[in-house]
Amino acid sequence: MAAPNLASVDWKRKENTLSHHTDQYNTQELVVRRGQPFAVTLTFQGGTRPSENLTLIAATGLTPALKAKTRVAFAVTRTPRSGSWSAIQTSSDASSVTISISSPPNALIGRYTLSVTAGSGSSAPATSLGTMTMLFNPWLTGDDVFMPNNAEREEYVLSEFGVVFMGSANRIVQTGWNFGQFQDDILNICLTLLDRSRSFIQDANRDMTHRNDPKHVGRVLSAMVNSNDDSGVLQGNWSGNYRGGQNPSSWTGSVDILRQWKASGYKAVKYGQCWVFAGVLTTVLRCLGIPTRMITNFNSAHDTDRSLTVDVYYDSSGNPLNLGADSIWNFHVWNESWFVRRDIGPAYNGWQILDATPQERSAGLFQCGPASLTAIKEGDVDLRFDSPFVFAEVNADRVTWTYDTSTTEAKRLYTETKSIGQFTSTKAVGSYAREDVTGNYKYTEGSAKERTVFEKAREKLNLNRMMPTAADLIPNVSGKFTLERTPEVGKDVCLALTLTNHASEPRTVETHMAAWTIVYTGKPVHEVWKNTQSMTLGPKEEKTVPINISYAEYQQHLTTDNMIHTTALCHVAKEGEALVERVVTLDNPGLTIRVLGQAKVNQPVPVEVLFTNPLAQEVKGCVLLAEGSDLLAKKIRLEAPPLGAKQVATLQFTVTPTRAGTRQLLVNFSCDRFQDVKAFETVPVAP
Repeated sequence: MAAPNLASVDWKRKENTLSHHTDQYNTQELVVRRGQPFAVTLTFQGGTRPSENLTLIAATGLTPALKAKTRVAFAVTRTPRSGSWSAIQTSSDASSVTISISSPPNALIGRYTLSVTAGSGSSAPATSLGTMTMLFNPWLTGDDVFMPNNAEREEYVLSEFGVVFMGSANRIVQTGWNFGQFQDDILNICLTLLDRSRSFIQDANRDMTHRNDPKHVGRVLSAMVNSNDDSGVLQGNWSGNYRGGQNPSSWTGSVDILRQWKASGYKAVKYGQCWVFAGVLTTVLRCLGIPTRMITNFNSAHDTDRSLTVDVYYDSSGNPLNLGADSIWNFHVWNESWFVRRDIGPAYNGWQILDATPQERSAGLFQCGPASLTAIKEGDVDLRFDSPFVFAEVNADRVTWTYDTSTTEAKRLYTETKSIGQFTSTKAVGSYAREDVTGNYKYTEGSAKERTVFEKAREKLNLNRMMPTAADLIPNVSGKFTLERTPEVGKDVCLALTLTNHASEPRTVETHMAAWTIVYTGKPVHEVWKNTQSMTLGPKEEKTVPINISYAEYQQHLTTDNMIHTTALCHVAKEGEALVERVVTLDNPGLTIRVLGQAKVNQPVPVEVLFTNPLAQEVKGCVLLAEGSDLLAKKIRLEAPPLGAKQVATLQFTVTPTRAGTRQLLVNFSCDRFQDVKAFETVPVAP
């Protein structure tokens, strides 16, 4: 019996990709979604199709096998079979046949080779039709990633750009991000990530047979987007020194990072921080068909010992100390992906937390999740995966200590239950607005329900009941920092410390104030200002101390996070101590993008970017980077001459859109005084 002699294979790419929502992938290979039929037309040589029945074979992986479901053979019939691979003949003539092929809704995702035999039996010789790629299908009710809301599918699967929220709880800023999941070669790179994972290398057959499960795929990719245990994509760096690589703040999208990883022979790209890891993981998961979004949590706890408390230390002068392994990040970015949880039950379906930032090991690897969002809110921290860590990020209690460096004595100032996990944010569907999702993670702070859930979580982790917070000695003096004006890089930071005596008798207060530049994880970089004042506050009196931190004091030590942590440790005679603190996030100067004309497919349109030097001195080393999927083929770099005091730089380039629809253009300007000043513009592209 001879193998079928094929003259041609028509994969019907246009019709198939439109119906499968895969028409945006920039590839010549057919890309389809599982559980949904697609058509191919086979034309045979000699003008005669085989008289025997045709059988199709779909195979994936290095060693396809029937038992592992990585190889499947199915006859072309006249009636469809639901729930399994099947093929029906929809039309034919003397030399060709059109076949509608269906896969089950739980088919393995990945690249398949498709071949055809004439006749039955495993020994019949086969002719290869070529390769195709199978993805998860959020449009199909039977798929584990099915998302019923069409606007959400458009946002969380098909949108190639978005925003990420950063800054601090009292100053939330947004910056654009180019996911670019449909760009040239990105799908190949995403499939390579799975094949280079520790899971695949250790047991390829087991890994392949689990590639129908978004839980497995998500967990594997949360490990592979960081490079800590494998040949993963990004190397993390929070030191403030980024020599030998790129400052994490300089990235504006995932496409460059993924292509650089491949081009280097799969060496880790330097460097990433949390939003970069989350941006890349969003790209990879959306590319494979798993609905995914980025989440930013402000005042995010890093609890290293599963105690659900985070200890923070200050010396007697109010300086932050790097004691203990716990920390509170000004913000932390992770991902939520949408799928069912067959392993823990339908009550926990829906959003699942995944985190590719390497923080703590899970089952020996730097990976995190998927942890069910419902489980986090309900305190079910005994469920897989990494629920105690995620619960603490949004709802740990903060314990503040003073530490005497000479006697090594630690004294607890207070325990505080409400500051961790604030303004948890994601991009709203269909707009750049910030959607607050704090209520998805926990009940209202301070409510009886929230405390009940917290105690339930502690009991599940076999932790002793907490000491009541009333045991803390809180003095009758409180304080707060307020900003006198919006803080901007290049200008003095003007604050005021207001102290209030709540008692009916006078109080003497000695206040030790300090300001440190920090990275966004809260890690101190350099002290830039300090002062000590003693004052007496009359009964119920309020006094204000003005504070001025000059540009000269902080300019050499400010990181690209633009953050200064101010503290005031108030020693109240005979009563104890009170700590006042605030993170100040400084604004970069503005950057203006102008698209000079109507953007149309395949027609160049000029763009100009304007930057005004706000300083009374010259800035040098001016560089502009720009990128945008379907607007620029690759990231462009423009250099500008030095810019005098208060002078405006105008940088021009052209974009040539390759696809109609809404696109995003992102620019990043740096010089010797300002690093990574960013802006983005939405560009509607006409056909």
